[in-house]
Amino acid sequence: MDWNKHFFGTAAAVGRLCLLWAGAAVLASPAHAGNPVVANQGVNDPHIHIFGDTAYLYASHDKSSRNDEFIMEDWQVWSSDDLVHWTLRSTLYPHQTYLRDQPGFASAWATDVAEKNGQYFWYFSEGNRQTGVVVGDSPVGPWRDPLGEPLLRQDLTPTHEYDPGLYSEGDNRYIIFGVWDYHLAKLGEDMISLAETPRKIEIRGARGPYTLTNGTPFDGKLTDDKPFLHKHGDLYYLSWGAFYATSKELYGPYDYRGVLITDESFPTGLSSPTWPTGPQQGRHGSFFTWHGQTYFAYCDISQSGNRYFRDTFISFVHYRDDGSIAPIRVDLVGVGEYRADLGPIEGEEFFAADGFTKRARASASNGFDVVLKQQEGELTFPNIHGLGGMDSLVLDMLVLDMTGESDAPFELSVSRKGAKAPIVQHELRGANRWRIPLGPLGETESLVVKIKSLGRGELALDRLSFE
Repeated sequence: MDWNKHFFGTAAAVGRLCLLWAGAAVLASPAHAGNPVVANQGVNDPHIHIFGDTAYLYASHDKSSRNDEFIMEDWQVWSSDDLVHWTLRSTLYPHQTYLRDQPGFASAWATDVAEKNGQYFWYFSEGNRQTGVVVGDSPVGPWRDPLGEPLLRQDLTPTHEYDPGLYSEGDNRYIIFGVWDYHLAKLGEDMISLAETPRKIEIRGARGPYTLTNGTPFDGKLTDDKPFLHKHGDLYYLSWGAFYATSKELYGPYDYRGVLITDESFPTGLSSPTWPTGPQQGRHGSFFTWHGQTYFAYCDISQSGNRYFRDTFISFVHYRDDGSIAPIRVDLVGVGEYRADLGPIEGEEFFAADGFTKRARASASNGFDVVLKQQEGELTFPNIHGLGGMDSLVLDMLVLDMTGESDAPFELSVSRKGAKAPIVQHELRGANRWRIPLGPLGETESLVVKIKSLGRGELALDRLSFE
């Protein structure tokens, strides 16, 4: 359902205005751009899951850049082993489901998936009305409709039964859905039935992109559609686009905590073109964790300029000690690759980590380090572009011995990913910045930084850069 249309004129008028912005935004893209993850294809409403050692993106699909309303005729599955290169693996068409009796169906709205006992259950929205499910023996199908009818019928709860989000905990699977008010239910063992009556989730102090319109509340509608659940530490996170709340109990109540996107989220100016209420609107998406790193995948229209032809962006997620989330960075570099020629690479934005943990820096509200939590560990930074003509690595680290002095010894080695022998290996101590000669580097390198403590001090990496 297009809730904005009520306030901001006809869909056609908004679409024409947005299309005027599109050309300039696309031309601004750099040579290496990780965002959008699949450019100019209308891949949106992303839910990314890791099955095996592969990332699978389950998405809605806007039909055309010429859309002046939501025209979505199928659902898609894309896969990647590095979050940079994506391959279309599967397409689900309405005629393969109970919607076969609705020729011309073009409301293939948001979708999500869950695995259980080696089978994959893909839940999909019938517009803003109902939710169906198909099942496959692999993450990419082939798919079959086991019910031949909706799983969540439109009269199930007082809300609308669409935009499903799937949450897994132990052997249990849960489905959350709705708009304005969200309902959560445990799925049956067969994954195509409900084990309980859906429960309404209480969110205390909720806010969203429509909370204030022209200075007044929008009929008490304080959230949005597209709910999603994930867990970090001992907290459950319920998000609706860029807004989120937390609870120590799955069924709540939840307390509103904040928004992922603020003015500081746009260091390269991608805050426009965007949705009518601003850049916090329309960010339907999901959280996922891989190789120790957490990400937020979400909708963006800065490249198309058309709110009816959306892209998928991915950004790093960093949690503070109090459970709040630092504002994400929205840029074209994205994740899974880096631009050494644009400045330092933050240590907490690794692709993979072993033996390290993230920690918020006490001296900066949004600063983070990666701290060695055992005797040795490694950090992987693949696809580092812009290294041509450079030959040295510069490390900024906090190195403290047990007395608080910067004198804890450690061993550093730097290797190319997949190589058996390191490029360099040194024993270091006594400073917080080191320049390590590596020899001539290629234009793009994938590097693994290994650190081994030789004493009893604390080792925390701030960032790395190249010269």
